[in-house]
Amino acid sequence: MTTELRRLRNYIDGEFRDAADGRTIEVTNPATGEVYATSPLSGQADVDAAMEAAAAAFPAWRDTTPSERQKVLLKIADAFEERAEELIAAEVENTGKPVALTASEEVPPMVDQIRFFAGAARLLEGRSAGEYMEGMTSIIRREPVGVCAQVAPWNYPMMMAVWKFAPALAAGNTVVLKPSDTTPASTVLMAEIIGSIVPKGVFNVICGDRETGRAMVEHPTPAMASITGSVRAGMQVAESAAKDVKRVHLELGGKAPVVVFEDTDIEKAVEDISVAGFFNAGQDCTAATRVLVHESIHDEFVAALAKAAAETKTGQPDDEDVLYGPLNNANQLKQVSGFIDRLPAHAKVEAGGHRVGDKGYFYAPTVVSGLNQDDEIVQNEVFGPVITVQSFADEAQALEFANGVEYALASSVWTKDHQRAMRMSRSLDFGCVWINTHIPLVAEMPHGGFKKSGYGKDLSAYGFEDYTRIKHVMTSLG
Repeated sequence: MTTELRRLRNYIDGEFRDAADGRTIEVTNPATGEVYATSPLSGQADVDAAMEAAAAAFPAWRDTTPSERQKVLLKIADAFEERAEELIAAEVENTGKPVALTASEEVPPMVDQIRFFAGAARLLEGRSAGEYMEGMTSIIRREPVGVCAQVAPWNYPMMMAVWKFAPALAAGNTVVLKPSDTTPASTVLMAEIIGSIVPKGVFNVICGDRETGRAMVEHPTPAMASITGSVRAGMQVAESAAKDVKRVHLELGGKAPVVVFEDTDIEKAVEDISVAGFFNAGQDCTAATRVLVHESIHDEFVAALAKAAAETKTGQPDDEDVLYGPLNNANQLKQVSGFIDRLPAHAKVEAGGHRVGDKGYFYAPTVVSGLNQDDEIVQNEVFGPVITVQSFADEAQALEFANGVEYALASSVWTKDHQRAMRMSRSLDFGCVWINTHIPLVAEMPHGGFKKSGYGKDLSAYGFEDYTRIKHVMTSLG
């Protein structure tokens, strides 16, 4: 007996549709390794239809007042809250994440973030009007950019979708959003919820693969392309968008240094860092994956971190004792395993380093020590439950190692010395520096990096302003 697969569909111009040519992709539950749904493999015709709908809806949505857009976003937030159990179930099937943690750590922040952008819609500010030339008054207008092509990743399908559509809609833009081909279920459900609240064409979802995303970015209609993904994908988007000078918003990879000085409370630091490194199976661009610890406490710290890893559980979504679920897909399992298989001889696996079970894509919490700065696993993003540890001799070397990668998204410093913490926060070349903590985010503060971690900000008023354009208007007083 075969179980009938769920059929996911695109949401275009206020209605659900199959791909125009009928093509589909199988969607796998990473906790079981079993196919549970099909989603459209959207092609050029589907992208054209979604862009046409968004463009047609833009003038009316642009002309709504901030208070009207605020009311819409508040309704969306309320609806997400009311249908939280459905969203959680879809996300868990998407990702294999623990049910309890998805309920406590994802839905409440998502709802809060939508409500933040609802408020931000009414708080756009600019320079005051004034006479900067005799007989002339100048004013500044902030306007929506237009249609936004947005591509969300598979590590946080729901939350990253919120980070994209909420500021875009709040600013008066219309949206064509593509979820990852491995995690479309929760985004399609979000389309159903949002579509019942916004005018048709304002919010559209098309499912598909990398080529679908490429067609979206290369399409002449969008004024802006926003992507959360790999550095390679970001570079391709920037190159494609350059052909017609689209705005680009990129949140790419990370390799966060966690700098632990000798005066740190080791027990507390290990507890917090292990959670920040292993949460969501390490599939987080800000994960605490690269620990730099002072040589005087290195051995003690490594032993404590290895013990914490050994006590950390991964498992099925309904197990309330697990910290994280599976890696997202078979390719990701292969990638993480490959990093461990290729470790140099001087590296030592202190904990984990292997797959867990033969059902689903689970990987053990892993700690690797004895590494050099130029080792592959130090320089490149693993995106798995793997924490590397290096030692440093002094503050200067700690900074050298911390900044000595191509990524620059997030970092943290662990010390009781306030002045040292301030020096480090000034010199660390990362978009975020946490002090004696790692990974908390709030809607009011910006998230985004430098270097190959991309540009543009998510969350905060800075993220909201990214979805606006500035116009100067000058009028004669004569």
